[in-house]
Amino acid sequence: MIKKAVEYSLKAEKKEFPIAKIYSAEDAVNFARKFYLDDISIYESSFILLMNQANNVTGYAKISQGGICTTIVDVRLVAKYAIDTLAPAVIFLHNHPSGNTNPSNEDVRLTAKIRDGLKMLDVKLLDSIVITEDSYLSMSNEGLI
Repeated sequence: MIKKAVEYSLKAEKKEFPIAKIYSAEDAVNFARKFYLDDISIYESSFILLMNQANNVTGYAKISQGGICTTIVDVRLVAKYAIDTLAPAVIFLHNHPSGNTNPSNEDVRLTAKIRDGLKMLDVKLLDSIVITEDSYLSMSNEGLI
């Protein structure tokens, strides 16, 4: 019996959006609010912003969508998008529908896992941001990265 190989390819859907220069966590949040939509107040989900050397957003990807209080994030998916797009840096965002911006212990562990996984690939995690409908918390600004 002959086993067949699988050809994998990155499927990117081009969307028109202005290139955003990210100078701060607030800039990243303002950019993310353009595509977060209903996710932000209904169920927990996570996205990454793919950055170039000049800190411009070159793309974004939804990593996971969960229930009202949790979502499962596979670090391999974060790494896949970073490598496939040759992004030297990533910003990770996830929301808390409860409106509470305080990161949970699991949020802090996940951030460390993403940071360490990307570091092995020479990709920098610039920030991990908890976003709510009205506010946000930058783990980088809080010294948690």
